[in-house]
Amino acid sequence: MYAEPCEVRQTENVLKRRGVRRTLCLIALSFLAAISLAAIQPAFPSATADNQNDAAVPAPSAYAGDATCAECHATQARSYAATAHATDSSIATDRTILGDFDPQNAVLRTSNPSLAFVMLSTPEGFYQSAVNLSDPQHLNQTMKRFDIVVGSGRHGQTYLYWEGDQLFELPVSWWSYSHRWVDSPGYPDGVLHWQRAVQPRCLECHANYFTTTAMPNHYAKDSLVLGIGCERCHGPGALHASRERSASPPAPGSPKEAIINPAHLTRDQQIGLCTLCHAGQSPSIKPALTYIVGNNIKDFIEVSAPPADKPVDVHGNQVGALEQSKCFTSGKLTCSTCHNVHKTQEKADAFSGHCLECHKVTACGRYHLMGASIRGHCVDCHMPLGKSNAIKTATGLDQQQATFRSHRIAIYPDATLDPAEK
Repeated sequence: MYAEPCEVRQTENVLKRRGVRRTLCLIALSFLAAISLAAIQPAFPSATADNQNDAAVPAPSAYAGDATCAECHATQARSYAATAHATDSSIATDRTILGDFDPQNAVLRTSNPSLAFVMLSTPEGFYQSAVNLSDPQHLNQTMKRFDIVVGSGRHGQTYLYWEGDQLFELPVSWWSYSHRWVDSPGYPDGVLHWQRAVQPRCLECHANYFTTTAMPNHYAKDSLVLGIGCERCHGPGALHASRERSASPPAPGSPKEAIINPAHLTRDQQIGLCTLCHAGQSPSIKPALTYIVGNNIKDFIEVSAPPADKPVDVHGNQVGALEQSKCFTSGKLTCSTCHNVHKTQEKADAFSGHCLECHKVTACGRYHLMGASIRGHCVDCHMPLGKSNAIKTATGLDQQQATFRSHRIAIYPDATLDPAEK
């Protein structure tokens, strides 16, 4: 229920006398009832913090940076800059935060009637404020700043804040499917705390580089390089750039180029690169950022094949699901067969072109019913959209799940064409 007008006026006067920020007062008072939202279940693994000083993490000086790469590879750099990998983390600004700060939509009511979160946009920055609604005349509030955005926004965004040299996840995230604020991964609905630490294994898959101290969840703030950059897939490039700029650059393709082209790696090495972050919640064997493309991924994380008799979550072990596919076991299929990491994600019908490089459209069981129109729908039937149990929201009886395409390429008798693709 909304507060009665007299109660609103009384509460507002009390808050003004106490000097609480005017913006918070107006928003909190306007939305003491407002929105029934959901809680997103853990997507980041909870793990013991890694001590990176115990392993060979390349020094910052080993990296050239994306700007240096772009000097010679401008075309690839321009297209890659718009991809979900490149934009997977960034400094929080009005351009990078997708969440809605309009007063009508900037409040998250939890299952706890005394707890609400208010999202604030101020000249000083963006903030999340937790408001205790149990006593309208004495509203207590705590506030944390949006410092880092995690997620390109295709499915949603989570936000981090600095507490000294420690990183923590903010309790409210943005859910792109329904364009609303929800509880963040790992935060139970209706419970207030701000101390969900961001571990190096998580950050390894959402940032380009960082250094830690011997203390758990303590980072050198000026070492953090956001986004997934060129050198995560090509290896540290400072030596390569130096040699290419020299008076006698190495011959193309020579080992002296000191750079890795994943296309020249073995199939297992190529798959291993993607496995680092697309094989579900794989525990670490060695500290974060010690894996370099070309290494044996099984020396760095615990890679487990999904059980053959059980379904694989569509946002779980995507590599493991792919490896269960006949297309994978009978050929040379890798992730890059369908995914060009230098370009933005293709639409579903475009992926069918990759299928038709090996399969004839006339061989499809539905060809006699649909004819040539089936040509753009291979993935709708053989990689159908599925609901993830790893990423879902739940508040009371209101549950929603993120949708992703299955990476187990197979025949799904119950699959239907995606209405958006018909």
